[in-house]
Amino acid sequence: METKFIKLRRLNLAAACLHLVSGIVMVLVSTNLKVPVTASFLKFDVLTQKLFPEMNTLFEINLGPLVASFLLLSAAAHLIISLPGVYPRYVEGLKKGINIFRWIEYSLSSSVMICVIALLVGISDVATLVAFFVLNACMILFGWMMELHNQSTDKVNWTSFIFGCIAGIGPWIGIATYLAAPGSADKAPSFVYWIFFSIFIFFNVFAINQVLQYKKAGSWKDYLYGERAYIILSFVAKSLLAWQVFAGTLRP
Repeated sequence: METKFIKLRRLNLAAACLHLVSGIVMVLVSTNLKVPVTASFLKFDVLTQKLFPEMNTLFEINLGPLVASFLLLSAAAHLIISLPGVYPRYVEGLKKGINIFRWIEYSLSSSVMICVIALLVGISDVATLVAFFVLNACMILFGWMMELHNQSTDKVNWTSFIFGCIAGIGPWIGIATYLAAPGSADKAPSFVYWIFFSIFIFFNVFAINQVLQYKKAGSWKDYLYGERAYIILSFVAKSLLAWQVFAGTLRP
């Protein structure tokens, strides 16, 4: 068992290094492409005596550093749990079948990811982006609740998992609507569709990994097997999104 934990620590350190290198490279080689964040405020037309919405650009976000941010968040998280003062708590949680560090990091990094995808399809409204971020974070935190709740149950309780799925599907429905662009002749670039489908699949594979852990299917009888799967899935999903965005919009 101790050998497994040592290998897991090395895997976390390797993931930290790879995420860090990817994040730094993303900042250094990306163009300064900026995307607007907007808001529509009601304005009164004195001539027609009516209110109408007027869109305003609140600020612009540099897409390169935004993409790099979820890579660097992951790098920091993997490094922190490998530190001498934190690692024992990480191991103690894994022995109980829970990893709170994972859920905290995912709640931030994957929520940034979903906002990046939303911006790429043209969703720029600040209220919508905040809602997407919070909904996705809630989905992840329900994953934490799933592990915490089932510490004290004899039979697996799936309530938190189901609520997490309900929260998490909202942003994807919104993004899919913009991709479908009903009533509009303009379509998103093809790479955006690839991003949507590939990252959507990976988000669902995370959920499947948790299901397999609680079903104790095959190798998932060992909680550490699922933990290794989370680490690998996280690295692949974040790297895939980052470099697809780079190839589509951030190349010099």
